[in-house]
Amino acid sequence: MPPGKKASRSEAVPAIAAGIELEKMRRRVRLSRLALFTAIAAGPVALAVAMASGPAAATAAAPNKPAPVRTAAVTADPAGYAQVFIDAWLRSSADEAGSAQTRLAQSLSPDVALPEPAADAQSKLRSVTAVRSVQRGGDAWAVTVAAQYTDGTVRYFAVPVAADARGASFAVTGAPGAVAGPARAAVPASPYTVHVPSDGALSSTVGEFLGAYLTGTGEVDRYLAPGVKLTPVSPAPYSAVVVREVSAVEEAAAAGQVPADGTKVRVLVQAEARDGAGRWPLAYELALTARSGRWDVAALEAGTVQGGGAR
Repeated sequence: MPPGKKASRSEAVPAIAAGIELEKMRRRVRLSRLALFTAIAAGPVALAVAMASGPAAATAAAPNKPAPVRTAAVTADPAGYAQVFIDAWLRSSADEAGSAQTRLAQSLSPDVALPEPAADAQSKLRSVTAVRSVQRGGDAWAVTVAAQYTDGTVRYFAVPVAADARGASFAVTGAPGAVAGPARAAVPASPYTVHVPSDGALSSTVGEFLGAYLTGTGEVDRYLAPGVKLTPVSPAPYSAVVVREVSAVEEAAAAGQVPADGTKVRVLVQAEARDGAGRWPLAYELALTARSGRWDVAALEAGTVQGGGAR
């Protein structure tokens, strides 16, 4: 065969192959479009399947890139910073520039003047506690701090503080101001209005349970409902516990006999714990469940939560 014909035939082979591949690609694109239009008519679910099976599937096969992690903005509460400042400021003195408390107060707020306490002052600062934080706008905050003295006096100070959005830096922006303390909030009526007899099965169970829980006398587990886990206070802080009063939310708690299995009640127990240092009034909220003619403790929470509610 003449060389010219061989060359033209050899050059035509790649061109034909390329044309076949191009036609296959066009056919795949047409099929993908047809599937996509059909899926749109069929509904959202079919559309999602078509999108996954179309040309986008090649993109999905590519190595996954780590998704950017978005962290929620941190709320900057400068209460602790203001508490440290007031503690140092009240213990510092303008006449003692070298004292540790004076240096600390000045490092927290160099532009704030220091107090000048009298040398013969009888009452000393005992502790300080931040009781309220209010964001005034932007990075400006007002923190109310309570200062308790050894004579029982409590004074409140409002501290202006600036804080960045991340809560990473703070600054006291001015001298503190003496303010009135927070007003006493109204206490809602207690839901525990049913009196529980002191000689009934429920009061007896409660008393024995608290004895095991607070004094180590007996096993706590024997008073618990199935599946409930409760660790007694250890080491046992008291030598004896006396139940003074039990009140309940539900009338079933005051019944002479234990009600049907599965009956649930919530009670408030007023107790008195005793040790070598004295007597201590304590209060506990308990949830109990009736089972096999007895009461089982299903939940415990120290203190009084007004409003009740199952837990």
